[in-house]
Formats: sequence, C-alpha cells, structure tokens
Amino acid sequence: MHAQERMRQSRIPFSQRLFWSVFFIFLGFTACVFVFQYQREVDFSREKLNSVLSSYNYQLHYRVQHNSDINAVVQEFVKEIPEHGLRVTIITPTGEVLFDNTNSGIIDNHNNRSEVLKARQMMNAFAIRSSETDGLEYFYSANNIEGYIYRCAIPYSPFIKSTLKVNQEFIYFMALMLLIFFIVLSRYTFSIGQTIAKLKYFSQNVPKNPEKEIEFNFPNDELGDIAQHIIKLYRRQQKAKNELALEREKLIKHFQYSKEGFAMFTEEGVEILSNIQLIQFANVLSNNAVHSAEEVLDIPELDPIRTFLAEKTQTARVKALRQTATINKSGKTFLVECLLFQNNSYEISISDITRQEEEYQMKRQLTQNIAHELKTPVSSIQGYLETLIYNHLSDDKRKFFIERCYSQCQRLTDLLKDISLLNRLEGAADMFELTDVNLNQLLSEIEKECAQQMDAKGITSEVHLPANAMIHGNESLLYSIFRNLYDNTIAYAGENVHINVNCYKEDNKYYYFSFSDNGAGIPEEHINRIFERFYRVDKGRSRKAGGTGLGLSIVKNSVLFHRGQISAKSTPGQGVTFLFTLKKKI
Repeated sequence: MHAQERMRQSRIPFSQRLFWSVFFIFLGFTACVFVFQYQREVDFSREKLNSVLSSYNYQLHYRVQHNSDINAVVQEFVKEIPEHGLRVTIITPTGEVLFDNTNSGIIDNHNNRSEVLKARQMMNAFAIRSSETDGLEYFYSANNIEGYIYRCAIPYSPFIKSTLKVNQEFIYFMALMLLIFFIVLSRYTFSIGQTIAKLKYFSQNVPKNPEKEIEFNFPNDELGDIAQHIIKLYRRQQKAKNELALEREKLIKHFQYSKEGFAMFTEEGVEILSNIQLIQFANVLSNNAVHSAEEVLDIPELDPIRTFLAEKTQTARVKALRQTATINKSGKTFLVECLLFQNNSYEISISDITRQEEEYQMKRQLTQNIAHELKTPVSSIQGYLETLIYNHLSDDKRKFFIERCYSQCQRLTDLLKDISLLNRLEGAADMFELTDVNLNQLLSEIEKECAQQMDAKGITSEVHLPANAMIHGNESLLYSIFRNLYDNTIAYAGENVHINVNCYKEDNKYYYFSFSDNGAGIPEEHINRIFERFYRVDKGRSRKAGGTGLGLSIVKNSVLFHRGQISAKSTPGQGVTFLFTLKKKI
C-alpha cells in the first residue's frame, strides 16, 4: 500500500505528460518535414547538376561530329567550362572506351557501369559511385546519342558541400513555428493541468469530510464545465445516499440476507419487495407453480393468513398485528408469519423449521430413551433393596441381593459414563488430550482384556496392522473404538465366531481399517441405524446381554473426532464388517 502511494506521488503529472507527448510528436513531425525538404533540395541539386552535365554531353557530341581530333576538342571544351576536374568518356555501342581524358591506360568494357546500362535503356541517366579506374567518387551523367554513350563526370566531394547547404530561411521558419507551438501548447496544457489538479484534490479530500463543502473555480471552458458538473453530481449523489442510508440498512438486514422467504405488499396486495427464498418455499407448499410473490396468498394452505388479512384490514388499529401458521408439506415443516401494519400494508415470511422440529423430536426421544434406560437399573436396585429391608433373609440371600444391587449400580455407572463421554465428544471435543498411541499395543491389551469372554464363546481374533502403526490422537477414544467393536461382536455375533481386524490401506494422512466377523449379522433394515444412541436391533436380547446401547454411537463419534468416517455392511448369517478411517495426526 505504501509502495503504491509512493508511486502515485512520484509519477509525472498528466498535464506534463500530455504537453511533452504532444510536443515530441510535433517535434518529430517538424524533423520529418525538415528531412523531407533537405532530401528534396538534394534531389533538386542532383537533377540540376545532371542537366548541366547532360548539356555538356550533347555539346561534345556536336563538336566531335565537326572535328575528328577528339582529344583537342575535349581539351578545348574543358578549358571553356567553369567546373574543374571534368572527366569525359566516350563509349562505343559495344562498351569499349573510345576516349577518356584521364589517360588511365587500358580501360575495360564499360557496358556494365550502372549509368551506362540505364542510359542505353532510358537515353539519359546519372549515378554517384566510386570509379573502378582511379577509385575516386564521381557524379556521372551519361547520354545515349546515336548508340554512343557520352559521359561527363566531376568529383562528388565539392557537390556534396554545395548540396548540404540548406536554406537558412527555411531553418529559421521551422524554429519559429516550433517556438510558437511550444508557447500555445504550454498555455493550454497548463489550463488542463489546473482543472485536473483541482479534481484530484476534490476526489482525495472531499470524501474524507463530506460535510464540508469546498468551492472550486475552474477555467471558463468546456473542461471546466464538465468538472463543475461532476462535483454537482457527486454532491447530489451524496445527499441521496445519506437520505437512503437507513432504508438501505433495513433492507440489507431484514431482506437481502434473510434465510427465510420474505415479501412486502401494499394495502392493495401489490408486491413491493420480495426475495427468491419466498418463491422457492411457496413452490414447495403449493401443488401448482408459483411465479410471483403476489400468487403466494392463493395457496390453499395459507387460508389462515388470508382470513386474518380479510378481517383485520377492515378495523382501525394503533399497532401492528401478527398471525402465524405452521404447515407440514412434502416432509418439511414451515412457519408462515404475517405482519400487518397500521396503514394496512403487510409483509409475509416463510421459514423452514424442519431441522428445528427434527432436533426437538430427537431431543425428546433421547430424553425418553435415557429415562427408560435409567429406569431399568433403578427399578431393579429399588426392588432388591425393598427385599433386603422388609424381609428376614439368610446371609447367603442377603449377599446375593447386595451383589445384584452392585451389578445394577455398575450398569448405571457405565450408562452415565457413556452419556457423559458422548456429550463431551459433541460439545467439548477440544478438551481431550492428544498423545502418540501405538495401535499394536492398544489392540494387544484389548485382546488380553477380552480373552476370557472370547474363550467362553469360542471366539478367535486375528489382527493385521503395520509394524509401527502410530496415531497422534486421544488414547481413551481410540481404546473405545476397538473395545466397543470387540464387545459388540462378543455380545451379539454368537458362538465360534472369528474376528478379523485389518489395516487394509495406508497413505500419508490416514489408516484404513476393516473390523469384521463371520457371526449372525444384522438385518438390512437395521444396518443404517446401528450408530444411533440407544438403538437396539433386538431390544429384549440386547438388554439381557448387558451394555448401554451407546457403544456404536461412541465408536462413530470417536472416529469423527479423529477426522475419519465409518460405515457398516452386513449379510444375515455371514457377519458384520465395519469400515472406518483414522487420521494419523489430528
């Protein structure tokens, strides 16, 4: 953020960037005009020089026709012309040099010279190049006269000096135009810069203190008018924004972000505002498609709301009235509320309270189950104690009844302990201590603890785990997972059953377990409910087998605590398999 602010402060102002951009564009244009004019003068000078040398060629041809002594003719001609160092060459149609006043000795065929080639095609040509004879640079002008090439050439250096002399008046004119443009551009960009600077100041400072009105004097031009208009629009918008702030806040809180269906209507029942949730809930309640909020009151299930509005809109009121209705439809429960205001406008809201109803029913059922589970051991203890109090019993019978009381107290203690554990798992999971737990050692201890019960029923166990299976979790909950699964199998699988505990997969994060037996199994209609609290497949046999009915619920919640998932599958007569995952480190 600071870096961006520094960049904004260090950047070149827009007016300066505009000025220099336009100035350099004009400067480039001026340079192009200057170069074009310079090249034009150079070309003109070359054409002029070519014209002079071409006239020399024709004069030489005329004199040669009247005097057979070519050398004498050329010498006399060279003396007459003002140019110094004139080189004269006469070339035959075959390209042989008939005459050259440089006396260079043997000279090769000249038909390959550029000016000669062009002259044979176009009758007249000129070229600027180095001589292949003496290596000097010449300006050559060649004319094709009756098949012979008459060529005059002068050294090019003096010509260059003369052609590079640009017209001084033109330079002064261009410099003056550049200066005028600089002054005019500076004036206008300065004006633009002032307007932009004021707008920038307005945008940066006025929003911080919108209550303070600052007057700005902009230039009397179109840009100044636009800037004034922008400021007026901003202040008008700020005023409207402040006036709508309270209504906007109300709409945001009670309408746009509402999880319930909501709509407001005029006294005539015309929709003012509504949200999509209202239409969605209305289509669940209605047997026919509902396309608008105004159609909601046509739903037969909302007859109590229609009756309420019909009655209450005919009477004068000093306060708003409310009417509610609870509707069950398509497996869901909806609460419909209507609020009628003093001016007979009203609003309707529809809330999905299915979950609340389900939670209420679950809590009610859980309370009943707990009461029922507690009632059995308490009644037994009460009966045993009444027998001990009101009857004279022998010592053996007293001991028997006291032991039965103790057994029921132990069962009651286990039940309360399991309920407490489940409540902690659901409400205070962060209170469990985490340590490194060796699963091989844990299962070995559980097998030893269950050995007597397993031997009594002929149950065998086989464990397949990685050599050093470690989990960073809660040791007590990990113990509860495997111990409850063992106890569940011992209690309900039957006799001569084999238990197989297998870690069938491992990755960087999870262990994947299967806990299976080949016992009695569980009917299909019960398999999806065995993890519910107090759910029993065979209520009579389960109570005789002992247990609290919370074992598998504790298993599921302990697995969830360790960031895993659990499921069960079973075929009656072929056993049960529990599949679950445990995260290595939580």
